[in-house]
Amino acid sequence: MNQKQFSEAVSSVTVRDTFWDPVMEVTRTQMIPYQWKALNDELPDIEPSHCIRNFKVAAGLIEAEFDGRVFQDSDVAKWIEAASYSLKWHPDETLEKEIDDTVELIIQSQQPDGYIGTYYSINGLEKRWTNIMRHHELYCAGHMLEAAVAYYHVTGKDKLLQAMIRFVDYIDSVFGPEEGKIHAYPGHEVIEMALMRLYEITKEEKHFRLARYFIDERGKQPCYFENEIETYHNEYPWKDSFFQFHYYQAGAPVREMKEAVGHAVRAVYLYSGMADVARETLDDSLYEACQAMWDSIVERRMYITGSIGASAYGEAFTIDYDLPGDLVYGETCASVGMVFFAHRMLKLSQRGEYADIMERLLYNGTISGMALDGKSFFYVNPLEVYPKKNEEVQAFRHVKVERQKWFACACCPPNLARLVESVGSYIYTQREKQLFINLFIGSEAEVFYGENAAHITLETGYPWNGKVKLIMECESGQEWDVALHLPDWCREFELYVDGESAHYMQSEGYLYLRQCWRGRHEISFNMKMEVREVCSNPKVRDNIGKVAVMRGPVVYCLEEEDNGADLHCVEIPSHAQFEETYRPDLLGGVVTIKSIGRKVMLEEASPLYLEDGWERYEEKDLLWIPYYSWANRKAGEMVVWVRKR
Repeated sequence: MNQKQFSEAVSSVTVRDTFWDPVMEVTRTQMIPYQWKALNDELPDIEPSHCIRNFKVAAGLIEAEFDGRVFQDSDVAKWIEAASYSLKWHPDETLEKEIDDTVELIIQSQQPDGYIGTYYSINGLEKRWTNIMRHHELYCAGHMLEAAVAYYHVTGKDKLLQAMIRFVDYIDSVFGPEEGKIHAYPGHEVIEMALMRLYEITKEEKHFRLARYFIDERGKQPCYFENEIETYHNEYPWKDSFFQFHYYQAGAPVREMKEAVGHAVRAVYLYSGMADVARETLDDSLYEACQAMWDSIVERRMYITGSIGASAYGEAFTIDYDLPGDLVYGETCASVGMVFFAHRMLKLSQRGEYADIMERLLYNGTISGMALDGKSFFYVNPLEVYPKKNEEVQAFRHVKVERQKWFACACCPPNLARLVESVGSYIYTQREKQLFINLFIGSEAEVFYGENAAHITLETGYPWNGKVKLIMECESGQEWDVALHLPDWCREFELYVDGESAHYMQSEGYLYLRQCWRGRHEISFNMKMEVREVCSNPKVRDNIGKVAVMRGPVVYCLEEEDNGADLHCVEIPSHAQFEETYRPDLLGGVVTIKSIGRKVMLEEASPLYLEDGWERYEEKDLLWIPYYSWANRKAGEMVVWVRKR
């Protein structure tokens, strides 16, 4: 690994985008205030959160018992992080005061040794670290640390950051390779990448060293969790499972892992931390482990929408090519975590495949987790829905046909909120004399530093059209590269600089434009965006004989609202013709696709089995809508994969 080949994110970005501005605004004005009310138990029609109440109890302000999930503190942390990012592009004194007041409450709950955690602060500090496998203390610490870093970066206020540094110092006194410390690692990962974000600020070696320790120690045999179960008589819910301690990514050391296994959210959080540590240590073996996990997911265990985690049992990965569209889990949090992983791999190695997956997730498998009005949410993101089966067959009970107002385990909405509000940080990366445009999201940014500083403006109608304009203003006259991501879906494009056909070098998914940049320059990048049919590898048994429809980065689906019921009976012809129309009046403004198909004619009196086959069909006009926008009108059937005749 060569450190000179690493990229860093561009932080000074302002998003001004026709697609993302409304998503960010509804997140800011609906999701974040709604969650604040949920945290304060002010929503009468949902199960109480008890989050803020728990902190008040831990701070000694009221007397009560702990209530809620053992990881309930993390909901507060993710709210602070999402709210902090929203302040960056939309200052809000009221919201900032709510954050400040919450920070004061958290600090009031902090123990003299630096510990923050309401579950054990209320239930007995002597029980700390007796169930590291399941009780999420390090997970909550990681999310609170991410919140502290975000709030510090946006506002410059370091009160929560300093409190979390005290907490990290305490954690460092408890965990590590030294004699007398606990030789363990989190049951639910996230603190690894949070510690690396802290290290970027403090440059304190112990912060980086602790992150590396948690990664290097994980999976060593005998497994620490096995000893913990025996010592403290803890419950082990996966003792009869196929994955055993692999559920926690603890069945083998990380450098020996060959495939993505276990709980999908835990997995991609771990891989993100691994990538951060590999980048800092120049550890080839750790980078190779990250790449192996990437290949396992992207090549064999990922849905076309970017969603991951096929099984409701354990919210987990299963086996290669096991990707059922109707039984899918596809947790929103896992999609968010996969964006984190892709972004970190992109900074390690500037390759288009990582940007491709970020793009696929951002326009499909993440934002499908929220309604267009920001008032309801999916935990599970299916690719096929049949309401009667989902409501009456136990195996499909986890799949909802309508987004829910909230969840007792409310990890997904605030996780999505923090991703949406920080989407600007994923658009660009840079390294010495190279600027990379990874995502085509309208924005302005300041890139490079000192005499090489440049101001850039990105204008685009993405994802509905492939026209991109990049305006650069730079006075240095230095020679450097502008590298445009060439998406994997794009087959034809035109590229101009200041109206003249551009000379470029194509490498690993990017188009490199090198010249001396002085004054104002305009780059026009026009990608031909057509409807295309995509099929699965034949090893994906559920999709044999079926195709999915995509246009640009967007996956499409059929919904009952437009196409009637019994969508499993729909077929499209071998040479289907597609008609694209932008509909500003539909689903917040989307490109819809029309095509011709046919549908099996069902008859109530038909026998269960036939010897001569079924030959009765009716021609049918089909209307396809973007997958992320389904279930925003009426509850009903939906399908992504459709039979091809």
